[in-house]
Amino acid sequence: MTDVSSRFIRALKREKVDRPPIWLMRQAGRYLPEYREIRAGAGNFLDLCYNPELAAEVTLQPVRRFSLDAAIVFSDILVIPHALGQTVDFREGVGPVLDPIQSSRDVAKLDASGVREHLDPVYQTLSRVKAALPENVALIGFAGAPWTIATYMIEGGSSRDYVKTKTWAFGEPDSFQKLFAVLEESIADHLIAQVDAGAQALQIFDSWAGLLPDGAFQKWCVEPIGRIIARVKDKKPEIPIIVFPRLAGARYMEFLKIEGVAAVSLDQTMSREWARDHLQSGLVVQGNLDPVYLVLGGEALKQEAEKILQIFAGKPFVFNLGHGVMQTTPPEHVAELCDYVAAWRP
Repeated sequence: MTDVSSRFIRALKREKVDRPPIWLMRQAGRYLPEYREIRAGAGNFLDLCYNPELAAEVTLQPVRRFSLDAAIVFSDILVIPHALGQTVDFREGVGPVLDPIQSSRDVAKLDASGVREHLDPVYQTLSRVKAALPENVALIGFAGAPWTIATYMIEGGSSRDYVKTKTWAFGEPDSFQKLFAVLEESIADHLIAQVDAGAQALQIFDSWAGLLPDGAFQKWCVEPIGRIIARVKDKKPEIPIIVFPRLAGARYMEFLKIEGVAAVSLDQTMSREWARDHLQSGLVVQGNLDPVYLVLGGEALKQEAEKILQIFAGKPFVFNLGHGVMQTTPPEHVAELCDYVAAWRP
């Protein structure tokens, strides 16, 4: 059940609010000293994600510090392949490292039957956070989109060119679709379980959507996300869903056509005027401050925030970044931004 007193949820439902709500992607993380302290004693990164007590504490840290309208559960998009049985490791200075899948035979070994049980610690985290949050601060659950998760599963981590993933997707689409069928089912179940645990809104991250050429964007980005949203909405019709197809450019327009999308989150490369004129009449817009302004702080930060607020004023809007908070960001600059948006009025 969504909380009607939350400014963030009201904005996602296109209801009138006194000012735009604000939350920040990666608002819980390494730029906060209290996070670094917990991270140092938590074991590896997945140990932290699967420890409900510690993950809840990390989720709540930025809410205690800053004037934020929403918290996003501390987890990771790669808990899905991990829950499916793929080996996932996070190495300091390297990032995620996976035992890559290379064929339909590898896909057949993935087991979707235990996803909810494996990810129960994430749902426990959500329940803990929901119980601890002030009534006016909403709770966001999330998952990665199939395309982005598939790139990590096939490349074995990050990649410069994503040749393995694209070769499989473009050259053997029927075989590639089998992987997507498993991912779509698992992601939808994970999102529904997060709502059951207390999430009041959901965000789907397609961080590598911009890698897809026009001919494949519809098939491997838009349609799979549409099917996931349909599954979630069938069980949870009231839940607002945000989609973040990073670097999709004008193809953000495709998400106007998907029933059940409440909002799109804009990356920092998007033209705000274009988004206002082409997207904001049909969807709530979220975004899109370049995270470097948050590193800079001061007048540069305030001026850029003011531009964004002015451009999107008058129509449903959620203030956010174009990507996640950077590790080098001074916490006082985050406070500066949150206070500025909290005090702003159209």
